[in-house]
Amino acid sequence: MKYNYKINEANYQKTVLDFVTHYHLGNEKIKRIKDFVYINDKKSSISDSLYLGDILTIDDNEVLDIPCLDKRIDILYEDDNVLLVNKPIGIAIHSDGNENVNNTLANMVASYFKRRNLDMPVRYIHRLDYDTSGIVIFAKDILTMSYLSYLLENHKIRRDYLAFVEGVCDDEFRIEKPIGRNRHVNGKYIVSKSGKMAITNGKTLEKYKGRCLVRLSLETGRTHQIRVHMASIGHPLLGDKLYGGSLKLIQRQALHSYYVEFDNPITKKKIQISCKLPADMDKLKK
Repeated sequence: MKYNYKINEANYQKTVLDFVTHYHLGNEKIKRIKDFVYINDKKSSISDSLYLGDILTIDDNEVLDIPCLDKRIDILYEDDNVLLVNKPIGIAIHSDGNENVNNTLANMVASYFKRRNLDMPVRYIHRLDYDTSGIVIFAKDILTMSYLSYLLENHKIRRDYLAFVEGVCDDEFRIEKPIGRNRHVNGKYIVSKSGKMAITNGKTLEKYKGRCLVRLSLETGRTHQIRVHMASIGHPLLGDKLYGGSLKLIQRQALHSYYVEFDNPITKKKIQISCKLPADMDKLKK
């Protein structure tokens, strides 16, 4: 797939190599694209100079490479570089090689790309648990993928969640506890001194009988971070059987990826997207 990048004051770099390095493209990928670079439709070298107004074209020689699942996706935002999708409950983001092979959100996005004649790989930036709903970020080109992955790794993409938890939390709270694998239960995580530090910030939005709605912002991105942290302070997520949450009102963890904020790496446009609660969580307000 060929991608075009207009060189302007916001993204100007001296050479093609400077440009792709600015987007944190790794050495292996640079080697792969170095013979497929064009400036103003002319075959060019990765060491060639760039000037304001140039159109840099990069062919990454990647194509749509997973089966399509012909189900509609709920698109929250899209431009030439990113796609934000509202993930439904009860679907994996990508294949796990076992049960979820061709029936994932990635397969649904692949079908959307095919309908739009976009012959590009499905590149998800982050993951959500099977039963967590809400915003998932996809990159549509190689440089956006590289740069957003860098931002995510360095905690520069804001990601807020909404959750219903047992009991009533403080109005505002901060949890700083390391998280590691539970060696005794496969797929479960615990607060552990030998784990990796994780930080969750919380704010209580509404209080109900025996439960509350909280908004949670992640400073780190550990597996099951919110679920482990909230259980560790005595407020497990409703419906979260794995971490001790009650199943009386909802049959899956009441967790929703609600808000993301980041700059489009190519255009520098600020993207701020929110996603309303799904029906099963919205009922918990009553």
